[in-house]
Amino acid sequence: MNSASNPTPDLASQILERENQEKQALALLLDRFLSRNDQIMVQKIEMGGTEAYIGSVTLEWFSSRVRFASRLPLFRPKFNPDTQNIEIDAETIEEIQQRPLDWSRQAALAQYLAARKHHKFPPVLVVINQPWVDNAKSAEWGTDGKAIKSTADFMPLDKDAKVGLLNVSDDVTIFALDGQHRLMGVQGLMELIQTGKLQRYKKDKKAAGSFITVDDLSEEFQVDSSYLQNLAKEKIGIEFICAVVPGETREEARRRVRSIFVHVNLMAAPLTKGQLAQLDENNGFAIIARKVAVTHPLLKDKPSRNPRVNWDSATVATKSTVLTTLQALTEMSERYLGQKFPHWKPSQDKGLIPMRPDDEELEEAFEEFHKLFDNLANLPSYQRLESGEETPQLRRFSFEKDGGEGNMIFRPVGQVALAQALGITIFRKKMPLKSVFDKLRKFDTDDGFSNMEYPESLWYGVLYDPNKKRILVAGRDLAAKLLVYILGGVDDDLERAELRQALAEARTFENKAVGFNGKFVQPREVGLPTILN
Repeated sequence: MNSASNPTPDLASQILERENQEKQALALLLDRFLSRNDQIMVQKIEMGGTEAYIGSVTLEWFSSRVRFASRLPLFRPKFNPDTQNIEIDAETIEEIQQRPLDWSRQAALAQYLAARKHHKFPPVLVVINQPWVDNAKSAEWGTDGKAIKSTADFMPLDKDAKVGLLNVSDDVTIFALDGQHRLMGVQGLMELIQTGKLQRYKKDKKAAGSFITVDDLSEEFQVDSSYLQNLAKEKIGIEFICAVVPGETREEARRRVRSIFVHVNLMAAPLTKGQLAQLDENNGFAIIARKVAVTHPLLKDKPSRNPRVNWDSATVATKSTVLTTLQALTEMSERYLGQKFPHWKPSQDKGLIPMRPDDEELEEAFEEFHKLFDNLANLPSYQRLESGEETPQLRRFSFEKDGGEGNMIFRPVGQVALAQALGITIFRKKMPLKSVFDKLRKFDTDDGFSNMEYPESLWYGVLYDPNKKRILVAGRDLAAKLLVYILGGVDDDLERAELRQALAEARTFENKAVGFNGKFVQPREVGLPTILN
C-alpha cells in the first residue's frame, strides 16, 4: 500500500541496491584482474605529445622488476656489471642518458626507508620496453623502419580509454629513467630485509667499511624485523612511458626518451646545503639552528636593519651585509651541542643517519644554544653591530677595497671554530660559561679576533693564507684547538706539544717560519700563545 501511494522510497531503494551490486561486481572484477602479477591498474595521461601511464607498485615489485637505465640494450656493449654504469668512450659519449650511479648513497637511502617512520619517496619515471624493439627484423617494425605498435600493452576499462590495465608480464623490461637512486635505495632495503645486513659502498661500488645490520637499526632506532618485513608491501608511485610509440623509428624513439630524461633533470635543480638545512626535520642540530636564526636578537630579521642570515648559500660574498649563513649556524649547532648530545649523531662507523630527537631534548638544546648566542652577542666585536657598523667593514681584510678589520668571527669558518671550541670547554672540560666569556671579552677587546692578515695575529697561517691572501677553511679545527688552549682547556703535555708543532707548521712557508713579531724564525721557535686569565 505504501508503495502504491508513495513509490519514491521503493524506487530509491532499488537504485541504491543496484549501485551496491554494481560496486560489488566491479570490486570482484578488479580483484580478479589485480591479483595477477602481470598487469597493474593505471591511468593514461598525455603531456607534450607523450603518452604515459600512472600507477603504483610495491617496493618489492619495484626492486625486482625495474632495472637501471644503464642496462638498456643500446648500452650493453659498454656496460660495466660491477658499477652498473656505462663506460664512457668516443662511441657512447653521445648516447649516455644517465649520470653515473653513486653507490655511496645506497646505505643512507635504505636506512631512511627502514628507520624513519614518516619516510616518502616521490614517484619514479620508467621506460617500458619490449623484446621486439631490439630486433630490426621483427614484424612490429614496418618496411619503412617505423614502429607499427607501442611498447605499452594497455587494456582500457572505460569508454574514454583513460583507465585500464597495463601489461607488465615477465617478457616486458622496465628501466628507471628518473629515480635510479631511489631504485638503488629500495634494492638496499630489500637486501637488508632478506639477509639482515647491507654492505656500504664507495661511489664506484667498491666496499667501504662495515655492513649496516638490522641489529644496528634495532639498537639505534628500535626497528624490529616484523616492521621491516611489512615495508616490502608499501607502495611507490610509478609513471611508465613507452620506449617506442607507433610511427617512430628506433633512432627517433631513442632521442625522444633521452630528451625527456634531460628535461626532467634540468627542471629538478638540486637543493643547496642551506635549503636542505631549512627543510630537515630529522637533524636535531639543523632544527635548533633554524629556531635560533629566527628568534635570537643578534640574528633574526628586523625592519630597521639588513638581514643577518643568508638562508641559501654556504658562503658570504665580500659585499654582503649578512653576519652568517644557515649552513654555518647548523655546523655551529652540531659542533657546540654535539658535545652535550653526542647521541644525536649516530656512529659514523655504522654509517647510520640521524633521527629526530625527542621534544624535551630539543627544548633543552634550544635553551643552551640560545644562551650561547646571548653571550656571543655581548662580545665587543658583535656589539659594534648595534652601534651602526656593518659586517663588510668588520669582515674584510685591510688590503681589500674600502679596507676592513679582518675579524675572524665575522667569517663563517671562524664562527664554526669558535662554537666548536666553546662546546669542548663548556661541556667536555666543564668550564663555567661565565668565566669562559669573561676571558673571550678581554681577548676580543685586545683585538684577538681581528687583523688576521698580520703575523701578530694568532690566526695568521691558521685561518688566513698569506700567500694566496684568503681564508683557510682547512684551518678550522686547528683554530678551535688554539681557542681551547688559550681558554685554559689543555692540560696534557703531549696535547700541548702536538698543538705547538701544528701551529709552527701552519706558520711555516717554504721552510721559513713566521714568528708573532713578524720575523722569520726556526719552526721550533714558534711557541704557543699566552693563556687567557
